[in-house]
Amino acid sequence: MTESLHTVTTMPAARQPGCPFDPPAELIDAREHGPISRFTFPDGHQGRLITGYDLVRSVLADSRFSSRKELMRHHPLIDYGDIEVPPASPGEFLLMDEPQHSRYRKPLVGKFTVRRMRQLTERVEQITAEHLDAMEKAGPPTDLVTAFAKPIPAVVICELLGVPYEERGSFQEQIDSLLSGEASDEEQIAAYTAVQHYLAELVAAKRANPTDDVLSDLTDSDLTDEELQGMALILLAAGFDTTANMLALGTFALLRNPAQLAALRADPALTDQAVEELLRYLSVAKQFHRVALEDVELGGHTVEAGTTVILSYNTANRDPERFSDPHLLDLRRRDGGHLAFGHGIHQCLGQQLARVEMRVAFPALVNRFPTLRLAVPAEGVALRLETADIYGVKSLPVTWDA
Repeated sequence: MTESLHTVTTMPAARQPGCPFDPPAELIDAREHGPISRFTFPDGHQGRLITGYDLVRSVLADSRFSSRKELMRHHPLIDYGDIEVPPASPGEFLLMDEPQHSRYRKPLVGKFTVRRMRQLTERVEQITAEHLDAMEKAGPPTDLVTAFAKPIPAVVICELLGVPYEERGSFQEQIDSLLSGEASDEEQIAAYTAVQHYLAELVAAKRANPTDDVLSDLTDSDLTDEELQGMALILLAAGFDTTANMLALGTFALLRNPAQLAALRADPALTDQAVEELLRYLSVAKQFHRVALEDVELGGHTVEAGTTVILSYNTANRDPERFSDPHLLDLRRRDGGHLAFGHGIHQCLGQQLARVEMRVAFPALVNRFPTLRLAVPAEGVALRLETADIYGVKSLPVTWDA
């Protein structure tokens, strides 16, 4: 089939000034031309960009598209040249296909069920209240990222995995350096080395003296120490960075939409819908890659075997063919089914934990501080670079009437 495809020239594309919550204009334009576009990677590889909801969802559920790390030879920012990309490290199950993927995911599924995560609600409420108390005691202004958005998910995921309390601060800093998208190559290597060294010691400690946590439970299996390290790194990074950025960016979005903020304060029953809408509207996990294992027909076009496909979650979640008024933040929205947590076998394992944290934290924050507002002009809020895997704000200065 002869293809006639729109071409996207810049990835990652920049967001429009004054539109911190909307996908980059070039990606929105691409979706308006059709759900699939062409993109040339720095090494000359002719890839595809999928921006439509239905096609993104179908690729995520299609075993003809691979997540294997060694196949991810093409990157929007990197020309690997002749360098061979190694397979995923043991335990790094996000970058594996079946059956290797299930070897690591299955032992974790029972640890993150809806029922088990809801049982954590009381502890999440306690952690949230402690940080709100500290904010209130210190008084305004404050950076909501460091005072609220980061420490809550950091404490929760560290407790789940059994990271000792006194070690969480330094561990959080290293994870920040790995995931911010702003650290130099040398800083990232140093952070990765430090994290791996720490996790090796943590796994050894759990084997020697198991405690009541997920990592200790996993030591009672046939998983090796190296595999447990890899799994722990993924859980810590995913359980911390995504929720932290949702809490900060979500608060920013609410403060910029005062009618929606007022609705959340006035109606506690709206909380679940509000969380799902913020997940859809913000889509902080912007995109993921897949590689076609064989020729596949997508949206009337042939994606040839070996083609790297970029899946744009943020445009899929703003697709007008799936969501009415998609660029509107509407906490009472009824057309759910967003892809913020992905779809298929790699759908986010910790999504129920993230939901519990947001369902507790957002209403607790806005009700504790009814006069909460930005302490700087909206244009002055420092945003994460588009090169970061997870989108968000670097800092969110806020104030309130003490």
